[in-house]
Amino acid sequence: MSTSKPTVLFVCVHNAGRSQMAAGFLRETAGDAVQVFSGGTAPRESVNPIAVEAMAELGIDISESIPKKLTDDSVKASDVVITMGCGDECPFYPGKRYEDWELDDPAGQGIEAVRVIRDDIRARVQELIGSLNLKV
Repeated sequence: MSTSKPTVLFVCVHNAGRSQMAAGFLRETAGDAVQVFSGGTAPRESVNPIAVEAMAELGIDISESIPKKLTDDSVKASDVVITMGCGDECPFYPGKRYEDWELDDPAGQGIEAVRVIRDDIRARVQELIGSLNLKV
């Protein structure tokens, strides 16, 4: 049995909302049991302030996160790749576990709508933790 920790990559178009919230939840919940990365096919300059606000309501600070460009290397280095609305723009490599989470984009939405998206992401991250058999 491998003792290395799994690596999870969250990908959405702008790496400013959904993927940042998912990464924040996984880091907060799983801590050092997993390596967490995120990226976007067309990253914004900053994280969506409404996503930051929604996460802060739960005590998770993603305000210092910086959207990053998705790279082939980040996909190659990951065990699990979670895509969120990037469609065919996301690179695919055999041997990786891929999941596509259909989630509304929080861009341009108010806090009430973003809370619903946030809570959906939190539930999916909990399922992911269970499927990875992480000790949290």
